[in-house]
Amino acid sequence: MNKLKVLIAGCGNMGTSHARAYHQLNEFEIVGLVSRSSGSRERLSKELGGLPMFSDFDHALAEVKPDVVSINTYPDTHAAYVKASLKAGAHVFVEKPLATTVKEAEELGKLAKEQNKKLVIGYILRVHPAWTKFVEVAQTLGKPLVMRMNLNQQSSGDQWYTHKQLMNSMSPIVDCGVHYVDIMCLMTESKPISVSAIGARLSDEIPTNMYNYGQLQVRFEDGSVGWYEAGWGPMMSETAFFVKDVIGPKGAVSITDNVKEESQDIEGHTKTNNLKLHHSLLDASGNFSKKDEYLSTKDEPDHDGLCLLEQEFLLKAIKEDLDLTAHVNDAINSLKIVLSADEAFKTGKTINL
Repeated sequence: MNKLKVLIAGCGNMGTSHARAYHQLNEFEIVGLVSRSSGSRERLSKELGGLPMFSDFDHALAEVKPDVVSINTYPDTHAAYVKASLKAGAHVFVEKPLATTVKEAEELGKLAKEQNKKLVIGYILRVHPAWTKFVEVAQTLGKPLVMRMNLNQQSSGDQWYTHKQLMNSMSPIVDCGVHYVDIMCLMTESKPISVSAIGARLSDEIPTNMYNYGQLQVRFEDGSVGWYEAGWGPMMSETAFFVKDVIGPKGAVSITDNVKEESQDIEGHTKTNNLKLHHSLLDASGNFSKKDEYLSTKDEPDHDGLCLLEQEFLLKAIKEDLDLTAHVNDAINSLKIVLSADEAFKTGKTINL
């Protein structure tokens, strides 16, 4: 097949990692970088040997006529950029979340089908070998499951600036929560039935109707329950900022030994190193019959490696004409849950799904 021409929108952390992936794969050719920040697109263009640069997305889309558009911008631009790209006849990779409302997300899924184009949402944990193993082991623990997860980020400097920009459109439990709620749904393979949430606004630097700390609680039809906690800002504690823990009748599995010391380090967001498997079975004396096991995951991909896996999936979807209906529906489902959590915080009520 001819090389697929790629237009990349957004040249920050995610855009850079995805650009490196396209640059590495022979089937892709980057034909443009779009960013509001001249510094980020110039840096990335220089790194990759000199690439066409644009400051306006619509102009770039019309100018380069790409086969693929990779959208790695702030969430409030996702829906408009995805819609324009699909209508221009391009396949789309978009970072999570797909949109800021469920209605928009559903419309984009429908449009992708109508245009017969592939729409891949960047759920990076789905391509992560260690997280795949985490889900598989959790599914051996019986039902119901208790799923406890968080990712609190003590941010300053550029990271705090980025977080404040994100909070112009969504809270931490929405932006990051889609990943972990999606993992919960994979673990339980059960229908979510309700969600509630608590939160707090801990900074005067964010919009008055926004909160930079939140925790959601979700219940599933099979009796499973899960919570997810996320907070952003210079005030956040780095004690227990990374919790990934699942409990079932037969025991527990946890991601352990996170070696990254700083919560704002992007590599630490997916790093595992070990899965600790605890067995609940007791012997005749009432003592544990098996010792805890440690399943090593130290050879897992780094952040750039995971982004490469995502783009290999996009390429496979295009080349083999994969049906991505379930992929898109799962993304919409997790978005629905976290947006309902946002509503639950604002109203103080549990939202039935």
